[in-house]
Amino acid sequence: MYTSLTQADKEAMLKVIGLEKIEDLFQCLPEEGKFPELNLPDGITEMEALDELQFISSVNETTQELVCFLGAGAYNHYIPTAVDAILRRGEFYTAYTPYQPEIAQGTLQAIFEYQSLIAALTGMDVANASHYDGATAVAEAANMAYHNFRGRKTRIVLSPALHPHYRETVHTYMEGMDLEIVGEDLNPESTPDELISLIDENTALVQVQYPDFLGRIFDLTKLSEAAHKAKALLSVHINPIALGLLKPPSAFDADIVTGEGQPLGIPLSFGGPYLGLFATKDRYVRKMAGRLAGETVDTRGQRGYVLTLNTREQHIRRENATSNICSNQGLIALASTVYLSLLGKGGLQELARLNYHKAHYAAEKLSTIPGFSVNPVQPFFNEFVLTCPAPAAEVNEFLLNQDILGGYDLGQTYPDLKYDLLVAVTEMISRSEIDYLAAVLEEEYHD
Repeated sequence: MYTSLTQADKEAMLKVIGLEKIEDLFQCLPEEGKFPELNLPDGITEMEALDELQFISSVNETTQELVCFLGAGAYNHYIPTAVDAILRRGEFYTAYTPYQPEIAQGTLQAIFEYQSLIAALTGMDVANASHYDGATAVAEAANMAYHNFRGRKTRIVLSPALHPHYRETVHTYMEGMDLEIVGEDLNPESTPDELISLIDENTALVQVQYPDFLGRIFDLTKLSEAAHKAKALLSVHINPIALGLLKPPSAFDADIVTGEGQPLGIPLSFGGPYLGLFATKDRYVRKMAGRLAGETVDTRGQRGYVLTLNTREQHIRRENATSNICSNQGLIALASTVYLSLLGKGGLQELARLNYHKAHYAAEKLSTIPGFSVNPVQPFFNEFVLTCPAPAAEVNEFLLNQDILGGYDLGQTYPDLKYDLLVAVTEMISRSEIDYLAAVLEEEYHD
């Protein structure tokens, strides 16, 4: 519990520094900005505040009340209760930073375990711990590639089927740098192989998503070969649950793997906090931003953990640093560590199968409705594009009135796809709920 300073405490502190009142601390500030009049309401009691907040929150509609077919980067998965129980332990919940290894062995070990799990999941040599979310992880991959070539290569190829928020974040990170970003103006339904023609000797990085933003699964072998032939790096953004079934990015010789860790035991939480996964090959580890915990032995030969290769100060050395990232999502990374540990290899595979088969059942069911269609050619994981007989925004509005949270309206990102919904199906969706979705659509849009 926080106890504020008493008036006596304040007077004692002011006396030590030779001031009479707190306002004297702000003498250097312009008069017009010192103590503005704030139009704030009168104070209320804790009970009244709680009642008001509960009323406001009651207006929200969540996945507890709605059947959710919305994904597009954030997914409604089941989270075992053990995850939250461990997170709320005081030694984890209040811990901030592990720069003093002699008092932070538990936190450092948790980071090390997290790194080990992400490296195993992606098939890469090393993983950091961690980034703020999937978007910043993708942007840090672009940053890392730029610094790896010391700015001599200035082209980045972005797949148009990379999450639009991630692409926007790359642009934000690279604003003001002498970089050429290409590929986004291609048809979003194009294949990764269509990016090959954009790769040249000036290309630092090729970034794709696997499965891509439209849910599709592609073999990235040819793209990887083309990137490496031009001595560019290949970065692959993954859905970690999909790797329970699919080849890891290392099978395509990816140089960098990024991901959104939200599916790994992290609630939707209206958009965050989430978790940015980042893994790479050994040869690039000194260019990788973020924390890295290593295992060592102390002077008595006992196993111990420390932050390694760089210090916090490396990230705040302005133009000499490869990134300004110096903090991580420690508690959220711990959640994903607990989640993966609870599932194990077999559990992750079973979860991926559930997502895959339920999504394919839904696609088959919806494609039988007159006026609706699903691309039957390209393999997909747990998301697919449903083409509707009416604009997707209208379909979603109708579904919401039926207590269904529809898919992502692709017209928001790709104007030519305004009749297309990106539908996500997770293990939380039952067969009867899929049948209900199909039934209400057929009833509303039958000829």
